[in-house]
Amino acid sequence: MSATVIGLALFAAILHAGWNAFLRTGSDRLWTVTVMSFSATIVAIPLAIFHPLPEASAWPYILLSACLQVGYSLFLVAAYRYGELGQVYPIVRGSVPLLVTLGGFVLAGERLSTHQTLGVILAAFGIMSLSLGKGRAATTSILLALVTGAIIAAYATVDAIGVRLAESSGAYTAWVLLIYGLLLPVTFIGCRGKLTVDFRSPDALKAIGGGIFALIAYGAVVAAFALGPAGPITAIRETSVVFAALIGRLFLGEALTPKRIAACGVVALGAICLGYQG
Repeated sequence: MSATVIGLALFAAILHAGWNAFLRTGSDRLWTVTVMSFSATIVAIPLAIFHPLPEASAWPYILLSACLQVGYSLFLVAAYRYGELGQVYPIVRGSVPLLVTLGGFVLAGERLSTHQTLGVILAAFGIMSLSLGKGRAATTSILLALVTGAIIAAYATVDAIGVRLAESSGAYTAWVLLIYGLLLPVTFIGCRGKLTVDFRSPDALKAIGGGIFALIAYGAVVAAFALGPAGPITAIRETSVVFAALIGRLFLGEALTPKRIAACGVVALGAICLGYQG
């Protein structure tokens, strides 16, 4: 695997943790994540225009994925209300491959390989380390982070099916983002009564910046997948949990104890074992 591919995967990991930091620092996180979604909507419009419509059989999956991603945004916002970036983010990221693997084992009878079994143990241990003992995350933030991880696992599964039915990954992605970009502001208005955005304000510019971070992170990992093997790239990307802890300390003033560093490292190793294929 080339240095370019490794660099792209690490860059994506840093940016993914970075846009979560943008969200965590927002004074009104629901408003922040809603404004962040505008960046994706702007990119999705030309994609939708220049791609043919997805196949009819894909539309239920497009709608379900968009709704699940709205739920993901709401629960992530709620989790950051009660917990720090360096605690919530690793639990969310670590729980996704853990829940997917355990779901396949329990619901589909899939057999776990040695590295998957090790990954389950490491991810579960790392999450418990962040959840128990002195300096642990608040119970509410832990539960919300786990629900967030479950929603991510759900929409990833939906997307894996829907993108095949759509027969165009570009068209599928564009319409998911467009519908998500419509539903999230509607949800905000339903909760708050109205949505006011002054695009010259520092908060709006910061939120748009966070949305751009998210888009660049997505583009970087897609570019990496085009140049190298998916398994190692996915594994490298999971180092984002460690970057989140470091960003939390450097920019948000969060505690960075040896225990938290170790727990984030264990979560990352567990996610790597679960995500690495071959």
